[in-house]
Amino acid sequence: MTQRRTVPLITLGIAAALALQASPATAAPGGPGGPGAGPRPCAADDTVEVPGAELSVTACLPDLTTAGLQAAAPGRYTDPADWTGLHMPGTRNPTGVPGLQVDGYFPDTSTTNTLHGWDHDSQFVLRIPDDWNGGLVVSGAPGTRKQYASDFLISDFVLAQGFAYASTDKGNNGVDFYRDGVAPGDAVMEWHDRVTQLAVAAKGAIREHLGRAPERTYMAGISNGGYLVRWQLENRAHLYDGGVDWEGTLFTPDGPNLFTYLPTAVRYTLGQATAADMYAAGFARGSEPLWEYHRTVYWGLTQKTYRAEFDPGYDPACPGATAGTTLPAILAPCPSDAGYDAWFADPRSQAAHDALARVSLTGKIKKPLLTLHGTLDTLLPISTDSDVYAEMVADRNRDRLHRYYRIEGGNHVDSLVPLDPAHLRPMLPCFRTAFDALTAWVEEGAQPPASTTVPRPAGAGTDPLLLDTCSLG
Repeated sequence: MTQRRTVPLITLGIAAALALQASPATAAPGGPGGPGAGPRPCAADDTVEVPGAELSVTACLPDLTTAGLQAAAPGRYTDPADWTGLHMPGTRNPTGVPGLQVDGYFPDTSTTNTLHGWDHDSQFVLRIPDDWNGGLVVSGAPGTRKQYASDFLISDFVLAQGFAYASTDKGNNGVDFYRDGVAPGDAVMEWHDRVTQLAVAAKGAIREHLGRAPERTYMAGISNGGYLVRWQLENRAHLYDGGVDWEGTLFTPDGPNLFTYLPTAVRYTLGQATAADMYAAGFARGSEPLWEYHRTVYWGLTQKTYRAEFDPGYDPACPGATAGTTLPAILAPCPSDAGYDAWFADPRSQAAHDALARVSLTGKIKKPLLTLHGTLDTLLPISTDSDVYAEMVADRNRDRLHRYYRIEGGNHVDSLVPLDPAHLRPMLPCFRTAFDALTAWVEEGAQPPASTTVPRPAGAGTDPLLLDTCSLG
């Protein structure tokens, strides 16, 4: 996919921790598997060929989990900056999973991903544990992060169960992702193609290397990665046996979507809206302790970059060729976005609706899907997102394939739990329970618990032992 204009990737510093932004390129130049990387001995037949890849490099590693990858060679096999800020401090993950890691990229013309010194988008990672269970989990990066973004949240957990794991940077990343493509919506359209491409290629690579294809293939993702789970199970369901959608972004042509509530948040950021306006837009009561952080970091940036993707003509000067070259500029809202919801409701904005229609969800899932969403999500409010998507699934008479768990006290990223520890809770334990419920549903016919609101454990307070588990029943 060609770029609208070539712009530099910005190093975001602390903003790298945010789910809708990119992370700085800390991986060592020259790519994985180079001198000093600390791999275990590889035999000649350990090399994994990835169908369609322009470049792929195989490494044999003593531990494919994030702890082991960082110990083996910091920044070479995973990028901590890519997944920093998504999990709660002190979270415990499994370790000790030896196997093969394949890093590489598919042909592409854009160059926003600078990891490994490749300066090449459509990068991917494929991990195959030595004790492979015959399954594969595919993921797309959350926000506009890169291929390692879900390493801590998803890869560590599924690798420890024996699944192979594959993830993609979605073909464009960083705060200037909207520059990729020719027409409005092209950058997000490419996300679909890159996930599909990786799912097919990962299956082919495993079949060629191990002599048999995966028996089961699942999708799992958070935020924009969750959106891709929904989209793939609606449109490419033949590739998968089911999926877990963790607070997926809801794109619809006319709303609810980002543009029907984020402009209110921009007005609030600029001192032009009240708390009552925020509640009316869909932000949950009880989420107020999260507002200052989102006002400073999330709302303005998210509105301006996604509006630039779907409606670049609304304000061509903001963000323009770049969302910013300094951290304050990157995080600052476009003042014109304060009125974007009024424009979006105007018939003259039809081009934006048409661009959104290219990537919108329908609810017509064709394989089992478990959705989980926090009731205090302050970036993708639950009332304007997963509550709506569950209704869309039911309207398509696909609710027999769907379970929806509203996680009381969950917010968009677990790292923010310390902002209100008496009321917030981490979502990761619920994801792990949901993934196990999905595989039991698909492989054993065990029906998951009925859709419900999952209460925060009574008396949990800030006790990590009580918040480290999650029952969906």
